[in-house]
Amino acid sequence: MSFPVLFGVLAVLTLFGFFLGRSRAMATAGGQIRNLHSLPNYYGYYIGLWCAVPGFLLLIGWMALETTVLDGMLVAHLPKRMTDVPGAELSLLLNDIKNLAHGDVTSRQVVDADLKDAAAFYGQLKVSSKMLLAALLVVLACGGILIARGRIAPELRARNSVERAAMAIMIICSTIAVLTTLGIILSLLFESLRFFEKVHPLDFVFGLEWSPQTALRKDQVGATGLFGAIPLLAGTLLISFIAMCVAAPVGLMAAIYMSEYAPARVRGTVKPLLEILAGIPTVVYGFFAALTVAPFFRDWGLEFGLTISSESALAAGVVMGIMIIPFVSSLSDDVMSAVPQSLREGSYGLGATKSETIKQVILPAALPGVVGSLLLAASRAIGETMIVVMAAGLAANLTANPFEAVTTVTVQIVTLLVGDQEFDSAKTLAAFALGLILFCVTLVLNIIALTIVNKYREQYD
Repeated sequence: MSFPVLFGVLAVLTLFGFFLGRSRAMATAGGQIRNLHSLPNYYGYYIGLWCAVPGFLLLIGWMALETTVLDGMLVAHLPKRMTDVPGAELSLLLNDIKNLAHGDVTSRQVVDADLKDAAAFYGQLKVSSKMLLAALLVVLACGGILIARGRIAPELRARNSVERAAMAIMIICSTIAVLTTLGIILSLLFESLRFFEKVHPLDFVFGLEWSPQTALRKDQVGATGLFGAIPLLAGTLLISFIAMCVAAPVGLMAAIYMSEYAPARVRGTVKPLLEILAGIPTVVYGFFAALTVAPFFRDWGLEFGLTISSESALAAGVVMGIMIIPFVSSLSDDVMSAVPQSLREGSYGLGATKSETIKQVILPAALPGVVGSLLLAASRAIGETMIVVMAAGLAANLTANPFEAVTTVTVQIVTLLVGDQEFDSAKTLAAFALGLILFCVTLVLNIIALTIVNKYREQYD
């Protein structure tokens, strides 16, 4: 049985425990809810937790340790001549055995009898592992149900127990989120420090040329690359600025129309249609930019005597701006709609027109949310990759001309990590340094957004 099936079995047993807990609580109370300390549902949750939590922990632990344990048992089963090899060759051997057991293609042209025997043994281990896991899961879940059922009584403080368990689960989830963020930051920081051991930080932060094509041998030409990040940052800011010039006015005007002018039926239709733009894959936007928008701008430039590259920051920025319109329009619409109606009525009572009310009352009251939506859209534009790859190219040009080809930080991160190369080289480690810069930029944007929200936030009774 696969892990998804086992999770399904656990979910069914948990649901059964829930209904069992409710019925058991009502039975012990003589059918009178007032005789129970907690509502019947809490008794169902109580048994459900006793079933779900141990089973879930078993599945997670098994998933984490199964591969290591089975690999150890497989290595112990192999002949000594097959295991007396370097670690990389042993890993390749184990991978071939697993592929052979699953019926996939191996890296070996000739599969000997020992390899077939090892694949058969590994297949038996997998089957035995899944059967043992299924049996333990059922026993553990059913045991939890029986133990919890025996504790059901009218005086049982089921609600208190369930709320404490819910609090513990929320604390664990919050801790995981914080630790994950901390792990991402530390991984970026450590790998960036390794990069700065090879390239001086000032050369990276203030360098004006980007050419990370380092040589594989010291005697080759270009043994040291150029790692100036200024062209990448300039390209990122240029494309993001063009995108915001498209998304900000269109998104804000759309939000004002939907929140203040559009009838409820029209708003219910227009808003989902705008939000569809956020659900379109970015590679589709990239195709649209490369095949439609970029040729249009190039032909348009020829008519006016302008030289517009077939891969330009203008094409990528315009299409990216179309993509992030929902981030501005939807969030700004929600913020404007949340402004109390009493403010509007007070403005109208003083003789203000609808447009004056929007300019003098609605927008100032909704300013923190509007600014937050704009900064969120800017962060989304800074982190975009596919549109830039397909419409703006890979050339790291230091220019403010939107008609020329440029590249961004995210595009170069992808480029640096693609291909067969040493992970310890400056070229590969530069991706982590770029990621650290990108993280700092988005962090600054978030801090600015929080500062504006806290400073200008309006609280209404």
